[in-house]
Amino acid sequence: MNDLFKLLKQGNRSALLAAIVNTIIAIIKGAAYLFTGNVAMFAETMHSLGDAANQFFVYVGTALSKRAPNDRFPGGFGRLVHLVLLGAVLIVGIMAYETIVEGYHHILHPAESKGLLLIIAILAAATILEVFVLFKAMKEILHDADIKASGFSIVTKSLSNFKRGKPATRLVFMEDTVAAAGGLLAIAAVLISHYTPFHEAEGIASILIGVMMFLVVGKVFLDNARGVLGESDVEMEQKIGEMVMKDPDVKDVGEVVVIKEGDQLHVELEIEINPAMSFAEADDIKDRIEEQVRSQRGVTDVTIELDEDDGIPRWNSNSAGSKK
Repeated sequence: MNDLFKLLKQGNRSALLAAIVNTIIAIIKGAAYLFTGNVAMFAETMHSLGDAANQFFVYVGTALSKRAPNDRFPGGFGRLVHLVLLGAVLIVGIMAYETIVEGYHHILHPAESKGLLLIIAILAAATILEVFVLFKAMKEILHDADIKASGFSIVTKSLSNFKRGKPATRLVFMEDTVAAAGGLLAIAAVLISHYTPFHEAEGIASILIGVMMFLVVGKVFLDNARGVLGESDVEMEQKIGEMVMKDPDVKDVGEVVVIKEGDQLHVELEIEINPAMSFAEADDIKDRIEEQVRSQRGVTDVTIELDEDDGIPRWNSNSAGSKK
């Protein structure tokens, strides 16, 4: 049990925070829906429930992926987070379907809901909380990318470096972006329905929110399907190759492969050195380079193959990840 608690402490904090916030929001929205019968509030309730369940599974998955390798699974559990995320998006998909169906029924049978001030107050408060979680996810992305920013540059830099964030953090970012946009859309629909005869607006808003949820499902599914298969990190391959080439004893870099498994990076590196060097000197070079590579964020294991320099330059900034 103690080992489990230790693992849970290593789970993605953005996902845990988002799960807690969305659970609270879902309870409040659900109570408001039961009181008012507002279909836009139903859509937002389903959205928050889906996000909360999804993000909780993500948190648990990122924690379990930190388990150390064992005899049965010598490669470790890094890809477990991708499997968990693939399962989690099914929950969001079901919620999205129910949201669209409910919106469609409301369009066919529009009805004016009650409790305008209560609905607007809850949706506004929920949207503010979603924006808060979204901002935390933006800062987490910058932390993953090792980039410092302040003020409005946090928004712009997190968007430009979105792909460098961890899978779980990217999921929270996407879900809360859609949640914040959905909250604003629901507020607009409620106001239109209340002040005009166009009561179908709430149903249309519900369908649009469901469609946005499906877009997140598709994006997360594709990203994590690649992760399960073992996607390479080309940017890190180039960074490591250029770093190793700066070592005075390295004559050439024959190959760099960096495989992403959840938050972990596995590095395979082939370098060429002077064939006249002794075994002890070559071993010292290998140890020195391995230490440098391991110092990079996310790198958990390094495999280095030494070869003698054949005098043919192979490395360039665009050659990472392929056999030379």
